[in-house]
Amino acid sequence: MAHIGFTGGAFRGFRDVPRDGPIHMLNLVRLRDRAAYNDGREATGAEAYAAYGRGSQRVLERLGGRIVWRGAMEFMLIGPEEEAWDLCFIAEYPNAAAFAEMIKDPEYRDAMVHRQAGVADSRLIRMAPMDPGGNFAE
Repeated sequence: MAHIGFTGGAFRGFRDVPRDGPIHMLNLVRLRDRAAYNDGREATGAEAYAAYGRGSQRVLERLGGRIVWRGAMEFMLIGPEEEAWDLCFIAEYPNAAAFAEMIKDPEYRDAMVHRQAGVADSRLIRMAPMDPGGNFAE
């Protein structure tokens, strides 16, 4: 089962997490070979997602967000081999309200057309930022 968008219930759960302050959103994205635009335009999944990135970056920055980590997946050591991800990154937002505001922004919604066309599967995980250091469990 592909996961491309969130449900209303999941979004309510996201907003109801009882913590204010910065959030990190872990993004794992698998792209389609060919984008699936409703209007029939032609593009690769990578081209469509790049258009999404260009269109959404202004909104992300305007709301105080930024990309804090990006990496290229090389090999799945533990986990399902079919879960290979083309893009892996963490976006930081000042708070959950900024993320919610982004989702409602008309400029962002225009950019989402490209995300929906280019993405075959994805994971989006809200996380509380923690200080680096210590061991894995501290």
